[in-house]
Amino acid sequence: MLNQHYRDMLGRKSVIRELSEYAGRRAAEVGAENVYDFTLGNPSVPAPDSFRDSCIRELMTRDPVQLHGYSPSLGIPEVNEKVAASLNRRFGMHYTAGHIFTATGAAGALAHALRAVTKPGDRVLVPAPYFPEYGPYIEGTGAQMQAVPARFEDFQINLEKMAGMLTADVAAVLINSPNNPSGAVYSEETLRQLAQLLEDGQKKFGHAIFLISDEPYREIVFDGKTVPYTAHFYNNTITCYSFSKSLSIPGERIGYVAVNPACEDAELIVPVCGQISRGIGHNCPSSLIMRAMADNADCTADLHVYETNMNLLYDTFRKLGFDVVRPGGTFYIMPRALEKDSVSFCRKAMAHDLIFVPADGFGAPGWFRVAYCLPTGKVERSLGVIENFVKTEYGK
Repeated sequence: MLNQHYRDMLGRKSVIRELSEYAGRRAAEVGAENVYDFTLGNPSVPAPDSFRDSCIRELMTRDPVQLHGYSPSLGIPEVNEKVAASLNRRFGMHYTAGHIFTATGAAGALAHALRAVTKPGDRVLVPAPYFPEYGPYIEGTGAQMQAVPARFEDFQINLEKMAGMLTADVAAVLINSPNNPSGAVYSEETLRQLAQLLEDGQKKFGHAIFLISDEPYREIVFDGKTVPYTAHFYNNTITCYSFSKSLSIPGERIGYVAVNPACEDAELIVPVCGQISRGIGHNCPSSLIMRAMADNADCTADLHVYETNMNLLYDTFRKLGFDVVRPGGTFYIMPRALEKDSVSFCRKAMAHDLIFVPADGFGAPGWFRVAYCLPTGKVERSLGVIENFVKTEYGK
């Protein structure tokens, strides 16, 4: 008999994937050039040449039995050393190889981090808007996700609401900055206030409250700014990262868990992650990709196109009267729909071959997400289509 939990999940599939699949079918009917698919956050720029060169060098020079054999359960030591050194160099931290756990992308990193610091029945607070898959990630641990209502005026964390939700059964808070879906970058002031709130909670309840910081978009930031490094502000921080966006290699599924050296039980969390891998079978990433990733830990693909695309869409949405917060990073923008029902709004857009994602599943009903990781030429062509859609459907 099939597992009923996963059978039930068939009835609540990822709306992002379903809309992306629709866009693919529609493109086959009318031509991909006529369908503006803003659904999937799939990088649209190539990986840097240095990543390809590292892969080739490994394949040509390293012993194939060693290269293609199982990697150690806690990761290749020299790879972890390179990742730690990169983080220390860039963010002034003090990681060692023992604080790094290499994982299969940010999803794999989150799967380990969440299990390391929660037990069934615990609660994990997640500020809205949030990536919808956080729900299944957290539920899969036996913990419960509770969304903190969004602060729609700027998409910073609604700390006032969070304070009222911080109770003794909260084991962790999961944040994402730069944020998917809003593109917001949490400010230093927001992170300081969050840290103080969690410090106060730890004293009140007598146990650690871990801050899990999901940072796959850390390198995609606009207006010449930088993203504050969350672990600077709060000792009990576990950082989860993926190279999918920074190096444009989402299909390679590579990332890491980085445990703040000042974290409670810091020396145990990575070994615990190794034991978690035994239980979930989510372990031992490709040795080839780990080594190439480590060689390029300080590198990025050419990410400038995303800022160009953001400006084009932001200016157009503003001109057409949308309520929209300017993104500080990522390749997403999240305007408020022109009617209360964002599902209805997105359905009307589909009639114009504009495929947007209603943000109800992101904890932001009435808003919609636009993933602009597309060639700039196609974004430019979409602007007139968006204007025609708004004029036709809403008379603006």
